[in-house]
Amino acid sequence: MTIEEILAGESKNVEFKESLPEKSIKYMKSVVAFANGTGGKIIFGIADKTREVVGFSKEDVFEKMDVIANAVSDSCEPAIIPDISLQTIDGKTVIVVEVSEGRQRPYYIKALGRDGGVYVRVAGTTRLADEYMIKELLFEGSNRYYDQALCTGLNITDEDIDVLCKAMKEQAIKNAHTEEQKASIKDVGRQQLRSWGVLIERDGKDYPSNAFAILTGNAGLHVATQCGVFKGTTKAVFVDRREYTGPLWEQIDDAFQFVLRNIHLGATIVGIYRQDVYEIPPDAIRELIINAMVHRSYLDHGTIQVAVYDNRLEITSPGKLPMGQTMERMKEGYSKIRNEALAHAFAYMNLIEHWGSGIPRIIDKVKAAGLREPEFIGGEVDLRINIYRGQVETKDHNDFINANKVPDTTGKVPNSADGVPDTVEKVPDSAEKMPDTMAKLPDNEQEQQIFKYVLKNNSITTAKAAELLGVKQRRARAVLMNMVESAYLRKEGAARSTIYVKNTEGR
Repeated sequence: MTIEEILAGESKNVEFKESLPEKSIKYMKSVVAFANGTGGKIIFGIADKTREVVGFSKEDVFEKMDVIANAVSDSCEPAIIPDISLQTIDGKTVIVVEVSEGRQRPYYIKALGRDGGVYVRVAGTTRLADEYMIKELLFEGSNRYYDQALCTGLNITDEDIDVLCKAMKEQAIKNAHTEEQKASIKDVGRQQLRSWGVLIERDGKDYPSNAFAILTGNAGLHVATQCGVFKGTTKAVFVDRREYTGPLWEQIDDAFQFVLRNIHLGATIVGIYRQDVYEIPPDAIRELIINAMVHRSYLDHGTIQVAVYDNRLEITSPGKLPMGQTMERMKEGYSKIRNEALAHAFAYMNLIEHWGSGIPRIIDKVKAAGLREPEFIGGEVDLRINIYRGQVETKDHNDFINANKVPDTTGKVPNSADGVPDTVEKVPDSAEKMPDTMAKLPDNEQEQQIFKYVLKNNSITTAKAAELLGVKQRRARAVLMNMVESAYLRKEGAARSTIYVKNTEGR
């Protein structure tokens, strides 16, 4: 322990005690909390408020070390073996009790029992664990996954299983990067779902795991994604709010489109062509939403929150970081799977690629767009990731276009007369004067529906087009591609991030 570390004060992994308390429970809670978390140190002989080094006399310091060792041995279950050492700081002797991250979770104080004696560290303080946290620790300690456990109270039919298998293959094809990858996709069957843990076979019958309920958006578990647009940089005033439910892949698309509608879309001139550019790379946005879906804690009954502020996009996923994971390791690409069945299913559907590569890829894409590196906050109760918004300009015209803030269902746009700021900004004159070659509607009725939707919402996905027309995604994709060929629409992105926007270059 250095003077600099002491001056920094107590933290998530460091706690000071001026003296050795008579009642060991006063520091035993922290010992248990460190074992249930990422480990930590208790420094005896430093005042917690003033950070003054008090120290202990050489005559009784070894006796106090024995008292601490015996108290930990007698009070904790399962057994915790701390590293207890002496350190000299400013000529004074302090006792350092270092507790490592435990593997036999949950650790608790014997006298209080497992129901009332499990403690965790949150924001540099020790607190009693919530019920869902205890369950999370139990799964970690037994090396099991919640998503692979039986979903009690949910009954499924053979048809339900077939529908899931079919939907997963459709998603795999939709998200394929190349024609070769698309052609290599095989049917997913019951045996595959069993091997992943999406189905549980007992006595020749298939039962749903929690992953089955989560993937399908079944009523067995309430899984939702909350999206909101807020005025300013806090949640004080909201402009628009949505909650999406249903299969996870639909929630991903809905949340993704919500963000695109509510961030700036600018343009850059490449040669004689105008190219639309979002202020945050769409691939990074989608990857971040997918990452939250597959890595969040589903034991925590909270929801993923996608919030658009004036200065940032903020995505919050419920649950502490899984055992063995840290912010630093996560940013370096270290993968610690919390939901193994979901991870296998997402990999099959081409929603994730190499496990652990998502976060580094997001960081690289954001930095390549000229934005500051994403900000990672929390990790003890939930994980919040911020991407700070940039300014998108038209390099030749220096205009700034925001045509992406129309609510997606009601079509009603708040105005300043209602006491809520406008969410649709006028396109600057320089952009208005650009030739509009798309005034004429397509002749085909289906294409007209899609084109009107794009004019209103600025973009559309294949999934949304299929829903709008009431057809399968294959048919919707064919209609969209025909509109691209006819120059009514332009395709942007690739594979998972494909969207279709109005073609401003004309036919």
